[in-house]
Parts: sequence; C-alpha cells; structure tokens
Amino acid sequence: MGQVNFYHLTRSSLEEVVMNLSSRALEQGWKVELRGNSPDRLDWLDQKLWLMGDESFLPHGLAGGPHDALQPILLSTRPAGDGRQAMMAVDGAEVAAEETDAHERVWILFDGNDPGAVNHARGQWKALTGAGAKAIYWSEEGGRWEKKAES
Repeated sequence: MGQVNFYHLTRSSLEEVVMNLSSRALEQGWKVELRGNSPDRLDWLDQKLWLMGDESFLPHGLAGGPHDALQPILLSTRPAGDGRQAMMAVDGAEVAAEETDAHERVWILFDGNDPGAVNHARGQWKALTGAGAKAIYWSEEGGRWEKKAES
C-alpha cells in the first residue's frame, strides 16, 4: 500500500497547503488528483489557485473538460482513474483503501478547527490503517509541520 499523509490544518489555509504539496509533487514529475466533495467548493479552490500569484502558479483544471488527462493537477469530485501518482483529498472527500495502492502519495487535508472534520479524519485513519495502509499524521506546531504519529 502507498503512504497516506494526514495534515491537520490549524494555522495554514487550505489553499496554502494545497499549493505547497502540489508544487512538491509536480517537482517530482507527478500528476495530482485533488478530490473534494462539492463542485462549488472545487470552483472556489480553482479560483484561489489562479489568484495566488504568477510566481506560485500551479497548472490545473477542473474535471469535465476535453483535456482532463493532460492537466498536471485535476480538481474533481470523483477518482480520476488515469494513473496519477498523487492524490489529495480535501473537505472530507473519501479515500478507499485500495486507492492507496494506486498512488505514490495520498494526502488527506482536514480543518483542525472543525470538530466534525477532525472526527471524520480519525475515521479515515482507522479505516485506512486497518486495511494495511502506512499513514503519517502531521500537525502544525509553532508554525511548523511536525510528525505526530505513524502507523
């Protein structure tokens, strides 16, 4: 099984973490699936990624266009199913245990200030590690990401 990284956001915004992790994935030559639950929320994230500035621009697109397979970062509510090396789940988007085998890296980002999001992430941790996935839990402490747990 692939590695799943849980990111407990308490200081950084979702879009900042998406930019950081996606940039690193692209530097590795990976294509990224960014999965959410809501088309409206993905539209919002799409706009944020466009507006973050020329120096930090990430090539991306919303799923449903004629060139989805060419998008380095594809924002979607469903699995892309096109061999992407990395997958990022936001806003409680589900990740099936078998999907961790299909990706070099899976990131699950959740809002640490939302008790519902924290509980959902705990459930995802239990389900994925119970199925044999290697998982690492990262938390923002003192302005830095620190590894807090590993399965």
